[in-house]
Amino acid sequence: MTSASPRPTAGPDRRTVIAAAGAAGLTVALAACGSQDSGSDAAGSGSAGDALAKTADIPEGGGKIFKDQGVVVTQPSAGTYKAFSSKCTHQGCAVGSVADGVIVCPCHDSHFSVTDGSVKKGPATAPLPEEKITVSGDEIKLA
Repeated sequence: MTSASPRPTAGPDRRTVIAAAGAAGLTVALAACGSQDSGSDAAGSGSAGDALAKTADIPEGGGKIFKDQGVVVTQPSAGTYKAFSSKCTHQGCAVGSVADGVIVCPCHDSHFSVTDGSVKKGPATAPLPEEKITVSGDEIKLA
């Protein structure tokens, strides 16, 4: 009786293993980019109709980020309030600060206008989407 020598089983080649590892690493890196902590306080639960903030909480020429609700509320000029998504249009990071007329994303330093959400400095090329709010008396609410 002759015994057959065992043949090695075919497995993935080196290129397949390296490509899969690279894709997994890229996925992790992109997911981390979108989960940046803005460090901003949140007021209210963010449901439509709940008070998000008091008008006095929003500085003129600046704004405040509401991380839990995913919005940034600005006051471009006295008594005018705007709201935008707090998710940067470049790679989805949370914007990190609002001052001197711009909303700043800390990931790649994109700047957006507090007036209309337009891009003031890239790499972002699309404006921040506007969110609906209502101002009644001294309360700002998500619409």
